[in-house]
Amino acid sequence: MSVSDTLQILFWTAVSITIGFWLVFAYWRVKGEVTRRVEGEPPLQASRSAIWRDPGSITPEQLEAGPCGAQGAPAPPFRFIEEHGTGSQPCVSVRDAKRREWRVKWGPEVHTEVFGTRLAWALGYFAEQTYFVRSGRIAGAESLSRAKTCIQEDGTFENARFELNERGVTKHFDAHGWSWDDNPFVGTPELNGLKILMMLVSNWDNKDVRDVARGSNTAIFECRTGGSLEARYLIIDWGAALGAWGSNILQRGRWDPEAFAAQNQYFITDVKDGMVWWGYQGQRTLDLVANIPLEHARWFDRLARRLTDDHLRAALRASGANASEVEQFTAALRERLERLHAVAA
Repeated sequence: MSVSDTLQILFWTAVSITIGFWLVFAYWRVKGEVTRRVEGEPPLQASRSAIWRDPGSITPEQLEAGPCGAQGAPAPPFRFIEEHGTGSQPCVSVRDAKRREWRVKWGPEVHTEVFGTRLAWALGYFAEQTYFVRSGRIAGAESLSRAKTCIQEDGTFENARFELNERGVTKHFDAHGWSWDDNPFVGTPELNGLKILMMLVSNWDNKDVRDVARGSNTAIFECRTGGSLEARYLIIDWGAALGAWGSNILQRGRWDPEAFAAQNQYFITDVKDGMVWWGYQGQRTLDLVANIPLEHARWFDRLARRLTDDHLRAALRASGANASEVEQFTAALRERLERLHAVAA
């Protein structure tokens, strides 16, 4: 085969792959739009909406313990309820000694999900209550499918993420979530602060309600506070973080200190005409990097200055990080925060 023939084959292979990608992308986009039209608007009953509240002063010890303190952690013994067939990783529901229900998940996102929710909470953003449980036993876990590889025959398990199913909360997922470009907080420092947080931890899986056919990572939780309902807008998946961001799946990663630190220099790339430019690439790149004014970066910087290295270490320990990972991630996160502060100063 001549060089010319080889080049021609490579050319048409690349063209076919590109066309195939865009056809698949168009299919998911159309399917998502149809799903949203069928489902309609979220049936919210709340009288007010919120995406952030001032967290006040949180100590490293409180951050490590979580929003409900040490007493809020999953309490053994655990009793099996059911296995879930959806989602990218094995998952079951259990009931603990305090009669609370938890969704237990295994896989590569366990550490990052706990860290992401801890950091979001510490900065005033709403997040689901999650805990890393290094080992335990689930009684009655029988006839398992995907989770069979995670739960041994005697019910023991290791390295799991427990997510609380909060009572009295109405949760609007999937087609009833929200999008980055259409929500009550567009143009506010609070929403742009959440975007900066996503980029700070390199969470590249920033899909929203427009991507419902592939799985939206935004949701609205209606919670009763002070006698009235409040609609809380939040991110429900922090699993694709603390690794490399990228424009495609081949470039992306998670829970990789070296790859995470290697992109620090691209965290903030420039400041022009009062707008901050970012190097982040994700599922919806432009929805995060575009139109963040310097004044909003300053707002987030003032908020983030409350985080000491001890806070970061505490959140990482709570996520199951080993000693080396704690120090590597802390150093990389501190460098990004200092780059932000230098721009905001």
